Amino acid sequence: MTDNISRIGIDIGGTKIEGVLVDGSGSVVSSHRIPSRPGEEQVVEDVCRTVAALSTDPLPIGIGIPGQVDHLSGKVSNVVNLRIGTSNLAERISKRTGTTVHVENDVNAAALGAASIVAVGPSSAESVAFVNLGTGLAAGLVVGSAIEHGASGALGEIGHLPVDPNGFRCPCGQYGCLETVASGGAVSKLWPTPGPSMPDLIGKASHGDHLARKVLGMVVHAIADTVQITVQAYDPEIVIIGGGMARTGRPLMDSLVSELGRRGESSPFIVNLDIPGRLRLAPMDEPIGAIGAALSTMIVR
Repeated sequence: MTDNISRIGIDIGGTKIEGVLVDGSGSVVSSHRIPSRPGEEQVVEDVCRTVAALSTDPLPIGIGIPGQVDHLSGKVSNVVNLRIGTSNLAERISKRTGTTVHVENDVNAAALGAASIVAVGPSSAESVAFVNLGTGLAAGLVVGSAIEHGASGALGEIGHLPVDPNGFRCPCGQYGCLETVASGGAVSKLWPTPGPSMPDLIGKASHGDHLARKVLGMVVHAIADTVQITVQAYDPEIVIIGGGMARTGRPLMDSLVSELGRRGESSPFIVNLDIPGRLRLAPMDEPIGAIGAALSTMIVR
């Protein structure tokens, strides 16, 4: 996915705004990061400052941001952690910078960025799913180097699939959603600890802590459900595991593969899906959200 045009990608998060300048081949030329501030005016100002720090030329700009995003109009809504109700973000930043602006949901942008790095060379794939195990839970689907959005833009909102009506109440109003167990926010509630919860949980469980084993079993089962649903619903060639929980690395992947293996012991169907063979970890040392935001300006569906 190249066109010899440099472009800027901006990843807007609750604590930081990260920008990259990529060249026509999609390689990062430079990057710039600043703390994010809540409020529409502050976000617009901070994005424009980041853009100016990366280039003085009017290059195409791609933005990834949490919340509900209309990728065709560039309007965003319900960006709770940045206190934005509704905003025509693309229009406002385009007027300030004098160039074209494309806005994507942050998980979709990260999916495109991760796919551009992971699903190349020997791992080249036409379809890639990105499962974001962050504070919440969502997925992005990339087909033919373009983000799939669905009819209403809700494609990939797997975190709010209710799988257990007797489970925990979800902020969305339902009970037993996958996000209430298979997310960083859920794990921090189920296993409160001063540092990152998942590494501590796996460590305690591996040393025989009974409660840790019980909680880990719940969490890994829910993550396996998430991955299995993703594979059976979309049948992607590669499933990339990303988000904050993915920083746990191999211990998380080993736990997930073990759970999938147990399911295969009683189901030839699961064995034939070869879900473990599709799994990849997202690169933790790359600004995949910003890279994907930049690349999203090239192909829009």
